[in-house]
Amino acid sequence: MIAPILALVLAAQTAPPASPPPTSDASPEAEIAAVLDTLHASAAGADGAVYFNVFTPDARYIGTDASEHWTVARFRAYAEPYFSRGRGWTYGVDARTITVADIACRCVAWFEERLHNTGYGETRGSGVLRLTDGGWKIEQYVLSFAVPNETAGPVVRVIAAYRAAAPAAAEQAAEGEADAAIDELDAGFDRAANASERQAEAAAATAPR
Repeated sequence: MIAPILALVLAAQTAPPASPPPTSDASPEAEIAAVLDTLHASAAGADGAVYFNVFTPDARYIGTDASEHWTVARFRAYAEPYFSRGRGWTYGVDARTITVADIACRCVAWFEERLHNTGYGETRGSGVLRLTDGGWKIEQYVLSFAVPNETAGPVVRVIAAYRAAAPAAAEQAAEGEADAAIDELDAGFDRAANASERQAEAAAATAPR
């Protein structure tokens, strides 16, 4: 019995070490691009489980509305009711730039991307990712509108008019007149937009030629 056991021990000692687990040959930039592609694809497919898995637990999402400065938990509370009804959002990627920080760990990166959306037209996405034990995860994502400088003035005036109408609309909603409040906000938005257009036309008409 001793000889067979000794042979097994010797064989184990002289056997080549086990191969390490396979690693990805993809560059950090390619891995990050895949994470961002997953973000957009899962949003379009209303797949909340996949969508929120690309964020770190303490990530931030900054949306287009001034109030949308959300933790992942708050963002999930907002988005899950839409996802549960099969309603997502679709942003196509037109261009993207990814930069991995030039530090020893190569574990921090940032990006900016040019997007398009059926309702909002051209938009921007930007943010920061961190390399975790589970791969690259988004620490912060910022979605913003691309407003041409020439239209910034009228856009700002429309926003100001909208905010001025908000308190009255909120009071109406509190009295159970939510539909009327929304209609009033929409009407105010239209009036402000029309006024801005008339101002621009008047300025153009009186400008020296």
